[in-house]
Amino acid sequence: MKHVVHLTSVHDPFDTRIFIKECKSLRVNGYKVTLIVPCDKDEIIDGIILRSVPIPKSRLERMTRTAFQIYRRAKKEKADIYHFHDPELIPWGLALKLAGKTVIYDVHEDFPRQIMDKHWLRTWVRKPISILAGVVEFLAGIILDGIIAATPTIKKRFSKNKTILVQNFPITIELLNENPTSFKERKPYVIYVGGISITRGIKEMVDAIALLPDEARLILGGNFESDDIENMVKKLPGWSKVDYRGWVSRTEYRSLLSQCVAGLVLFHPIGNHINAQPNKLFEYMSAGLPVIASDFPLWREFIEKNKCGLLVNPFDSNEIMTAIRWILNHPEEAELMGKHGQQAVLSIYNWSNEEKKLLQYYAEVLNGCKSTN
Repeated sequence: MKHVVHLTSVHDPFDTRIFIKECKSLRVNGYKVTLIVPCDKDEIIDGIILRSVPIPKSRLERMTRTAFQIYRRAKKEKADIYHFHDPELIPWGLALKLAGKTVIYDVHEDFPRQIMDKHWLRTWVRKPISILAGVVEFLAGIILDGIIAATPTIKKRFSKNKTILVQNFPITIELLNENPTSFKERKPYVIYVGGISITRGIKEMVDAIALLPDEARLILGGNFESDDIENMVKKLPGWSKVDYRGWVSRTEYRSLLSQCVAGLVLFHPIGNHINAQPNKLFEYMSAGLPVIASDFPLWREFIEKNKCGLLVNPFDSNEIMTAIRWILNHPEEAELMGKHGQQAVLSIYNWSNEEKKLLQYYAEVLNGCKSTN
């Protein structure tokens, strides 16, 4: 049995891409899987071994002490492949490579572009840090054994002969409701679940729901980026029409999706967002919900091709409100949009297809050759 160790300092132990998709897929297909991650204790969940490091108390501690602790625990494992998920672990991934290990970097985000939108960095240092990050990632791509890119845009930044595209598409059966309630019988609820921040459109969502009839509700799940943003949003007039659930489990998420008539993905057009493929976009589709999404060229391609939603200006609460109102006033058309999206996920945008590429790539890395699919 080949042994693979996944490493993350940023993500939680049950991250959708890392734990639910990649680790579980590898475990089911005969790998011994260890995940080294900040958490409370060592344990085994669904056959996956969790190795804990202390949960950091600050961003700086996470990027320094926690990253080193993850590396130190990784060195103790006698693994065939080390697979890390965060840019801040690049130095330690390179250290493992120099120690003779086989190391893969899983690139979830366009990190250099992401840096340009980091509010906690001074504006004048963002560009030089972004350039430096791009150089570091490029060199890492040359030295490490493989790169797994989450989007086509990210894949283009790395060497073709080492990079595989494994997109973050949903597991088809996870959120699928085999006996869905007719849209005509559903309450006028729309949903957003994910990281809650200004740049992900939380203010516009709350402002839009305030403009709709009293019975309309925004079901909101996830954690706020900061206490300041949470306090600001809760003072908005529309907050009284928000059903805030905090962090939600996958089971609760599935239940919430089955109660709503549309899913919202209203990211602002900044850096990494424009070419991102948000997991939630495809999760809403997999649950049979039409999507109301930012009018980005890449998202427009998905949505118009599959006739599965409406596109809006993410800065315009009135336009968002109008799109929600159209969904509420046209339940049959909205339900058909949801079915179109669901069929697209079942046939194309699903984890089963991506899992095959991941497993093939692992086999090729272990054999010393890589494909460029």
